[in-house]
Amino acid sequence: MQIMADVGGIPGKNCRGFCKYCYFKNVHERKILGCKNCPPGQIGCPHCTTDTNMTRDYLPPFQVISTLQNNMFQTELSQDTIINITGDGDVSCYPYLEELTGQIKDIGFPIHLGYTSGKGIDDASIVDRLINNNVIETTFTTFSTNPALRSEWMRDPTPEASIDALKRFCESCDVHAASIIIPGVNDGEDLRRTCEDLESWGAKALILMRFANTRNQGLILNSDPIVPGIEPQSTTEFEALVKDTAKEYNLRITGTPLCDPENDSPYALSKDKNSEFLEILTPIRAEATIITSSISAPYIEKIINNLGASDLVNVVACSQEIACLITQEDLEELDLNEIKDAVIIPGRCFVHDLKAEEILRSDGRFRLIKRGPDMLTSDGEMSGTQTKEEILKKELYAFEELIETINYIGVHK
Repeated sequence: MQIMADVGGIPGKNCRGFCKYCYFKNVHERKILGCKNCPPGQIGCPHCTTDTNMTRDYLPPFQVISTLQNNMFQTELSQDTIINITGDGDVSCYPYLEELTGQIKDIGFPIHLGYTSGKGIDDASIVDRLINNNVIETTFTTFSTNPALRSEWMRDPTPEASIDALKRFCESCDVHAASIIIPGVNDGEDLRRTCEDLESWGAKALILMRFANTRNQGLILNSDPIVPGIEPQSTTEFEALVKDTAKEYNLRITGTPLCDPENDSPYALSKDKNSEFLEILTPIRAEATIITSSISAPYIEKIINNLGASDLVNVVACSQEIACLITQEDLEELDLNEIKDAVIIPGRCFVHDLKAEEILRSDGRFRLIKRGPDMLTSDGEMSGTQTKEEILKKELYAFEELIETINYIGVHK
């Protein structure tokens, strides 16, 4: 179990400047998206409004500790509880990091350092002090172990110190490294060198993250390309890269938006070798349409087909590749002739319920609209710490919830 210790921070400001490939560097204006957390009659809330996490500076340590203790008081703690220090800036740039980890150590819990690039580390000796303060694992944005590439693409002012810090973390605690893959930059030979370094230093895992450069790949706050002229890999090419890399190194290699070669995710239930588990699920007895992303659609459609319900349920794909990043613009692009009278939309999509109803009934046909589960599967950021059994269990629970929703709101024939 993880309990968050949120240190705040502003992207670009509290991380020593934007990385060249940073998602937030082109976000300059307030944008209200809408989501399931909004009040019933109001579009916009802290979760889906752009400036919510763009205007708060780093929080003082006493405030972080106070909020953490309140969260701990409201949570049933266990021996496996770990404190995850996270924020919207870079954790390594947090000026009170040593003080904060020392106070958490006194509380008596181990620490996970959330995503950090190491850009805030000018002297790698700080790693030893953090380890002494009970930091037992960290998620480290590596990009490359080539200092020149880190300097150019991450705008890292002290790349050698950052790489030395990464090496020390690998030698002293569990490191889950992460690299956004820029075609022609840190793939190919550079990726091989990075993997070899991480493997020799003792890193536990590496997640490869596909670079996004267009709106349908996830740039929903600003559709301008992050790096003009760069063409990201296709999902097929990226999946092959993840699988090939996983075969070559003694690291747990996963990818996002896909895949995890070890755990069969995403959508392990769609694999033929796991089809027997579908017998556990409740039969589908009603008609409905499932709206999802372009990546998820083929997997969900195959599971529906294997359940023998393709005549009842159809799956409609938005152009958006990630289901939780679907917005009202994506729904507006759909052909309503394909949408049945009962509709399931992704649980976490950035669309207010009223907007979803307005868009999906705009042809004058009344449709009943319901959110599905928050997640139907695990992506590479989650699956890297899960077993095959945990993946299948998670998916079975999620699809059972989805089926119950279909049977509840769907049209019975």
